Amino acid sequence: MFRIRQIVEAPRVDNIERALNQTLDGADIDSKIKPGNRIAVTAGSRGIANIDAILKHLVDRLKRAGARPFLIPAMGSHGGGTARGQQEVLDSLNISEAATGAPVISSMEVKKIGTSRFGFPVYVDRHAAEADGVVVVNRIKPHTEFEGSIESGLMKMMAIGLGNHKGCFAVHQQTVNYGYRHVVPEIGGRVLAALPVLCGIGILENVYDETAEIRAVLPADFMGVEQRLLKRAKKLMARLPFDAMDVLIVEEMGKNISGTGMDTNVIGRIMFVGEAEPERPKITRIVVLGLTEGAHGNAVGIGLADFTTRALASQIDHDALAVNAIAAMTPEKGRIPIAMETEEKAIAAALDTIGAVPPDKARIVRIKNTLELGEIEVSEPLLQKIEGREDLEVVEASGPLSFDARGRLERRLYRS
Repeated sequence: MFRIRQIVEAPRVDNIERALNQTLDGADIDSKIKPGNRIAVTAGSRGIANIDAILKHLVDRLKRAGARPFLIPAMGSHGGGTARGQQEVLDSLNISEAATGAPVISSMEVKKIGTSRFGFPVYVDRHAAEADGVVVVNRIKPHTEFEGSIESGLMKMMAIGLGNHKGCFAVHQQTVNYGYRHVVPEIGGRVLAALPVLCGIGILENVYDETAEIRAVLPADFMGVEQRLLKRAKKLMARLPFDAMDVLIVEEMGKNISGTGMDTNVIGRIMFVGEAEPERPKITRIVVLGLTEGAHGNAVGIGLADFTTRALASQIDHDALAVNAIAAMTPEKGRIPIAMETEEKAIAAALDTIGAVPPDKARIVRIKNTLELGEIEVSEPLLQKIEGREDLEVVEASGPLSFDARGRLERRLYRS
């Protein structure tokens, strides 16, 4: 195996507080707040870089303007679809009153604010609906189940995250028949019109899972600005640098990595009714070795892999997995792949099922997870695909895949 580095554009925000204040100044946020206003701030379940710092500085800014901010776990059906479970998810992300300075109000209570053009009720978190103002915070990135001008970002946070379990379920029901690309902007627009949204905070990240940009967006500009930021996010997003691979080894998956555990844009598998599978990359076998602690046992997306380990399977909270997979209308992603006794046996099984390709000729790629792709490992047959490419460089020969006495793969990947 050889460790290689992807040479990509990787802008980074070095001072979170300064960047946030500058963009909030541009949106003139202070003038929209009256003393004593209760402002709901959304907090999702993703492992967004610096999210605790971003929320803390946002809370500080709102307090200086005279507001009384509070946080809402806006994550749909995550955390087992319970108030306690969602509170625990935020705690694991260091999103708490102690860390941010604002109380967390976790509740599954919702309020119906209207009906979509598809005939379904539109729900939002009751506390957000009753607040004097709402600030929508989310990372903007490609969605894992569809392509459109609006994907995963502020509109999705309003459409699905703010709906709690009941609203999340209603939205996903509509996506099966009418498609995400139509449903998310529709429901997000309904919520935007009904709630006293002060602004959105759109976050972009680079290939190294670092904050690349923070942008305050006024309600009237949500659609247009989010479309532009999504295009920017797609340029910054890391992908696997090869169109065809025999085996992909993923060291860890989890909800804090991606809504589907493993980003479908990276692995080239979607598994959603009515959505075409990506043309590339084409990966014959995917092996996933571990579940992140931040997943809290929710292994939704495990069905995207071909092989895993019994150790990972034993970590699964089947109730949390079922709640999420059913609410998202993706039971396929909750299927458990063949679980082998050890990581060594799982990787060997993958190599045994790629057809008439001997292991030493196999095109193998090894990654830490689908979020951190700045540096990856590749097998020797892929080296010839690197020659002449300005976007890739070989860092070092890292040696053969090696396992300990218990059959566990040596962990050696890290970010530069």
